[in-house]
Amino acid sequence: MFENEGKPLPKRERTRAAIRAVAIRSLREQGYDATTMRGIAAEAGLSVGNAYYHFPTKDHLVQELYVDVQQEHRAVALPLLDTTDDLTARIGIVVRSGLTNLAAYHAIAPQFLAAAVAPDSPINPLSAESSEARDLVLDLFRRAVAGARQKLPADLAEDLPTALWTGYLLFALFWTYDTSPGQSRTNRLVDAMLGVLRFALPMLRIRPFRTAVTEIVGIVAGRAA
Repeated sequence: MFENEGKPLPKRERTRAAIRAVAIRSLREQGYDATTMRGIAAEAGLSVGNAYYHFPTKDHLVQELYVDVQQEHRAVALPLLDTTDDLTARIGIVVRSGLTNLAAYHAIAPQFLAAAVAPDSPINPLSAESSEARDLVLDLFRRAVAGARQKLPADLAEDLPTALWTGYLLFALFWTYDTSPGQSRTNRLVDAMLGVLRFALPMLRIRPFRTAVTEIVGIVAGRAA
């Protein structure tokens, strides 16, 4: 019935998958700095040239890790979003589950930050190369907004997910430098900011406040003037 069922993957795909698996394990366990294309190739039993054929740079493999991490984030967040239709709670679910999913990387996170901080870095979260991982998180925020019982003005609803994603990056930056036990300061910051959001939502009924918030969110989201 299924023609390809049970058929082995072509050699090229098997080789690529092996390199990817070794690289992601190394990046997770050793961090960015200690992971090298030469070490990946050796562990995968391949020549360095073969590794570079499938992944031109280490940063291409970092993108694979980014996608894996965000897929894990989605797997946790999506079922939780189904438990509430409150906008603030839904946003909190996306932010908290994302930061919790990063917990195992806290010790090595500064290495990735140092490599990604340059505006032209291919592993910068804002880069074109990071679009696949970025879109996975943006979709979570879009779902969080769209599925809430609180309905927002169209322009604000359209731009808010991107602004929330930008805010999430700032939380992640704060988390990277947070040395408190279990990054408790970050958790307190998230709680406080969600409290501000919960307070501010009813004020959107006030036209000057709604206009100002819509403008700020639009600027952050990159809406043309």
